[in-house]
Amino acid sequence: MLRLAFLCALLAGISSILLLALSGWFLTAAAIAGAAGPVAAMAFNYLIPSAAIRALAIIRTVARYGERLLSHRGALGAMAALRGSLFGKLAAQDSRTAPDLSGGDASARLIGDIEALEDLVVRRPTRPASLIAAIFAVGLTFWAGWPAALALAAMLAVLPSLLGRAARRLTREPAAQAADALGELRTAYIDYAAARPDIIAYGLGERVTAQLLALAEPMDRARAALFRGEGLIAGLLVAYGCLAAAIVLALATSPAADVALGLLAATASVESMAAFARTAIRQASVEQGIARLSVLSALEGTPQKQAHVPVGAVPIALGDTEVAPGDRVAIAGRSGSGKTRILEALAGLRPPHHALRVDGVEAGACPPDMLRAQFALAPQDAVLIAGSIADNLRLARPGVTAGEMAEALRVTCLDMRIAAMTEGFDTPLSEAGGTLSGGERKRLSLARALLAGRPWLLLDEPTEGLDAATEAELVHRLGQWLDATGTGLILVSHRPAPLALAARSVEVEAIAVREG
Repeated sequence: MLRLAFLCALLAGISSILLLALSGWFLTAAAIAGAAGPVAAMAFNYLIPSAAIRALAIIRTVARYGERLLSHRGALGAMAALRGSLFGKLAAQDSRTAPDLSGGDASARLIGDIEALEDLVVRRPTRPASLIAAIFAVGLTFWAGWPAALALAAMLAVLPSLLGRAARRLTREPAAQAADALGELRTAYIDYAAARPDIIAYGLGERVTAQLLALAEPMDRARAALFRGEGLIAGLLVAYGCLAAAIVLALATSPAADVALGLLAATASVESMAAFARTAIRQASVEQGIARLSVLSALEGTPQKQAHVPVGAVPIALGDTEVAPGDRVAIAGRSGSGKTRILEALAGLRPPHHALRVDGVEAGACPPDMLRAQFALAPQDAVLIAGSIADNLRLARPGVTAGEMAEALRVTCLDMRIAAMTEGFDTPLSEAGGTLSGGERKRLSLARALLAGRPWLLLDEPTEGLDAATEAELVHRLGQWLDATGTGLILVSHRPAPLALAARSVEVEAIAVREG
């Protein structure tokens, strides 16, 4: 597709140069014929040149449209595949060792940095086409005389290097600053969006707005510097075109009509090099994008196709406490003692700081796929995606049916709430859970964990934010579900009601903390 775009760009460039050069020759020759008197004017054939000019204008328009269409189609397809590939690499990483990228930073890389590469791909066909068109223009300039043509060739030869040096000096540093500032700003936006209810409740809107404006200032300054650099480079190109025209005019030795042809061909040749100018202007942003994306492309591993394959439960050990498949254990301890950290370590989200073993292997040495196959985590802070309720539940595993979703929502006491919604399972949610309360978001996350069908269920404060009646019913239904499925349970809860689900408890202090 990019080859076709190149051919269209080449056709557009040559037809544009021919159009301008022929127009200059035609207008000058017509003026000379008219000045020579009626006989010369009548003898002048204006039909063929005017028809050629119209045809060239049509060809240029169609070729430019084809080049834009094909290059953008190729670029969009390539960038979509690249985004999918990089996101797949991120998703395949072991959370315990993956690069520490915030959501905003990852978003900036997968969106902004790839957009910079997209611009490079879009412009890729125009560079060689512009060079060939410029050489063609030099050939036309020979009509004005060979000294003029050689001077133009020399000027065009040094132009790409001149544009590159100017662009590096004017845009490299602002491009790096803009990329870094954008990542920080997106991170802040994501964090503040998640805290939107608290910001509204405590009247922090003005303070948050001021902080976001302060974060936006470095990006605005960097982008302003980039725009000034682009303006200076554009001005340099215009000045260079004027200089080329003046030199060609000064060195021209041919008749006036031929000089006009060569003069406008020279002007068009500099204009055709604008593709090099645009590439030079964007090069700094592209280099920054490539450098930032290299962190993602260097990641090892490929996305695994998720499959719901029944996996037998394996025993685990919390310190010296052996926990057999199907057992239910609560982890007790004061706030901040590391209970949540233990659940996240078992789920493979964080490196373990406690003595944890899974099937006799230290949790830190277990492959992430093994941990994912054993544990389903319902975290204290429910993480939802922007999509429907069904979309959030289907994340549990492929092939989840409506009946299974309905049963999971019944166990978590959300069935009546979802049934009362006009769109039911198709009700859209934002990342923050939309109209769902905090307790409802936690129960939706719990329903997703149940649907995962793992041998072990990890629950972190599952009834926080619930009233006593709903809490009691949830504990009752969840107990029945555990009995029916034989799923093992590791529970963390400060509230006494959920502790009835556990047959015993283990103090977090009894789970030996690793030294160092």
